[in-house]
Amino acid sequence: MNHLAVTHRATDNYAYACANGEVCLMIKTAKDDIHSIQLIHGDPYDWQNKKWVCNETTMSKSGSDALFDYWKMHLKPEYKRLRYGFELNDGANIIFFGENGFKAERPTDIAQYFCIPFVHPSEVFTPPSWVQDTVWYQIFPERFANGNKTNDPKGSLAWGSSEPKVDNFFGGDLDGVIENIDYLKHLGIGGIYFTPIFTAYSNHKYDTIDYMEIDPQFGDKETLKKLITICHKNGIKVMLDAVFNHSGYYFPPFQDVLENGEDSKYNDWFYIRDFPVVTDPAPNYDTFAFTPFMPKLNTQNQEVRTYLLDVARYWVEEFDIDGWRLDVANEVDHDFWREFRREVKDIKADLYILGEIWHDSMPWLRGDQFDAVMNYPLTRNVLDLFAKKVITTKEFVENMTTVMYMYPDTVNATAFNLVGSHDTPRILNECMGDKRRLKQIFTFLLTFMGTPCIYYGDEIGMDGGEDPGCRKCMVWNESQQDRDMFNHVRKLISLRKEHPLLANDGELSFLHEETADSNCFGFMKSNKNKKILIIFNTADQEGEFQIPVELADHQMLNLWSDSPFSDSTITLEPYDFIILELT
Repeated sequence: MNHLAVTHRATDNYAYACANGEVCLMIKTAKDDIHSIQLIHGDPYDWQNKKWVCNETTMSKSGSDALFDYWKMHLKPEYKRLRYGFELNDGANIIFFGENGFKAERPTDIAQYFCIPFVHPSEVFTPPSWVQDTVWYQIFPERFANGNKTNDPKGSLAWGSSEPKVDNFFGGDLDGVIENIDYLKHLGIGGIYFTPIFTAYSNHKYDTIDYMEIDPQFGDKETLKKLITICHKNGIKVMLDAVFNHSGYYFPPFQDVLENGEDSKYNDWFYIRDFPVVTDPAPNYDTFAFTPFMPKLNTQNQEVRTYLLDVARYWVEEFDIDGWRLDVANEVDHDFWREFRREVKDIKADLYILGEIWHDSMPWLRGDQFDAVMNYPLTRNVLDLFAKKVITTKEFVENMTTVMYMYPDTVNATAFNLVGSHDTPRILNECMGDKRRLKQIFTFLLTFMGTPCIYYGDEIGMDGGEDPGCRKCMVWNESQQDRDMFNHVRKLISLRKEHPLLANDGELSFLHEETADSNCFGFMKSNKNKKILIIFNTADQEGEFQIPVELADHQMLNLWSDSPFSDSTITLEPYDFIILELT
């Protein structure tokens, strides 16, 4: 038995409380090392005849990646308290594993067992319930639509008349979004994520000048109120982008520091290493990356905290926004985000708080800071399999299993899943222009767990390379749109709404044939009443996938074609997929 691989802690993704009073426990072991696991569990105060009263429950192996097996189970402690340990059976030996490590025999002293002292309802991770049923649409306001030419920046170009550059403008604004709400509603969108709309120098607006004003090129506050009202009437949520890690170069407090140096009353608002402040050849103050135009804000400073929290509250109170997306969230201190959460949730309890973090984010997802992060680990694996074809289906299943078990299920249900954004090449470019692969990516994205996001224009086959190439003007001439791709995405969103298993209902498990050269894989979503299989062929040649024997006697319906299906072997064309409902 590989003791080194056995991993469990009574916290985070290994042990967490669910909203229904249950506790979910997970333990990790070396792949194919353990045959079975018995969970030994009971109330710490339940004793009879000086013996602890405990129960035994067999755990199920719910997933495997390249190195580990994951075992998981739910149970409901009667009195919200729990002591527990694991008996590991490798086929030759049975060993107990508890808080004090491995024991040859099951201990009688409960101090040797893991402990959940009490399940407090306030500590249950409870993101807004509406999020897991939402399909998002990311809008880069300067490039989505120009609805009001009177507020165009000086020197703006005709819509779509030039390739996007880091410093050109085309006049996109909030009125343009208002004019196209029907388009988004027809597509099936339930939420809009806007990149920053506050006063800033650049076209991307991540260099804020005034956090309390709408950039004039986008409109004014009345325009935003009108937009949000129309969105809400059409069942569409609105999430704004907050850049609290850094300000813009022309942010008045930073300009005051440039002018007055150490005598500026704002000199502690930023991380200035010495005076006078210089930008060349390199800034002598901390910044986002190394750009002198985005000085980092000192959120340890109480005046800065007060200012930013005023900003956070203001747009929720006055405009009834539904979410904050937090830029460069991992570079801001945890204590600030805890206060941020308390402040905005006191105003609107079901506000969605989304952090931009590209790596393992468990420290931010314990219920005291964010509701979700942008799921870039999923993005990388989806691109590597479907678009770049640099990993096998087996590696993909293993990698995605690792991603899934990084977090509790409650976190995965509201993870912000994306395959492209204003920071990355267009997904069609990543697919080398192959629209069959793009359709597969959309199919995976819109049938997997989490809350998916579509970057504007991807649904009509827009292309573009790295920033700024990915920020082209939205194409509104239908004759220049890929309407087949649009209808593909629209149909997937419709199916997701019609069948909760295609969203976040039920349990998810991967299906993969263990042959090294298999190009087909899938996953199954299941509840007590039905199962849905989503199977993909990722190769440029015909592929076959064998329906698991235990599922072969189910009645099957092809949800994509709305026709009966009865074969035990699924034959798929190159880069094709099938969605089967089993009852």
